[in-house]
Amino acid sequence: MRTASYAVSAGLLLATTLAAAPVMAATGIQVGASGKTYASAAWQCGLHPMDGMAPFVQAGLYNPARKAKGTVSLNGTAVAAVTAASPDATVWLAAGVNGVTVQTGKVIDGYTFDATTAYPEQPNVCIPDTRGNTFSGELEYAASAKSSATVTPGCAFNSKTGRAQPFVNLFDNGAYLLNVSINNVPLTQLNGTTRTHTPVFLVAGLNVISAANAGLSTDYYVRDGGAGTCSLP
Repeated sequence: MRTASYAVSAGLLLATTLAAAPVMAATGIQVGASGKTYASAAWQCGLHPMDGMAPFVQAGLYNPARKAKGTVSLNGTAVAAVTAASPDATVWLAAGVNGVTVQTGKVIDGYTFDATTAYPEQPNVCIPDTRGNTFSGELEYAASAKSSATVTPGCAFNSKTGRAQPFVNLFDNGAYLLNVSINNVPLTQLNGTTRTHTPVFLVAGLNVISAANAGLSTDYYVRDGGAGTCSLP
């Protein structure tokens, strides 16, 4: 499995002392001490266009004036320019503690986000712990034993996207009602009798497949979709 890299090279810190710690707003964002910038209250998981599931935040200008502009940086490296016309930027976080800054003129507001992973091999905090899963031949079995998934992706035409994509098959190993999702998006439901398995198409990067049995258990599988495309024989 490819390990996605979210490391960001350290750059020179922008000249100017960071403004005081931001205050929490009631809308799920933090407003900087200057009152001119904001960032998300906390990171969330989303689909990076190349790396798959990864943590990110939004940051930018807060109620900007018509000519306002600024620079958004991650760990000292500029990642986006923001203006009144386009005031928001998506910032993909590295594993560990991240410093996000938004500079407007000579003022810099700083925000800290902890995206520390639970164990060294975990690519990022959006990838679940599947170390309890077991393997037998070409199948990976969840710790609950309620489901299993093929290990090596195949290639098939996806009628929903109109192109060939890598996929794996997910199996219901009993009479379980399993709600299947891919990258937090509901896909289908298996019941172990009339619907015992389903293909799961993969996008680029790391994909998270889940099979939830009500509130009793949730099985997870992680598959690398490569570039998200493939060539049919």
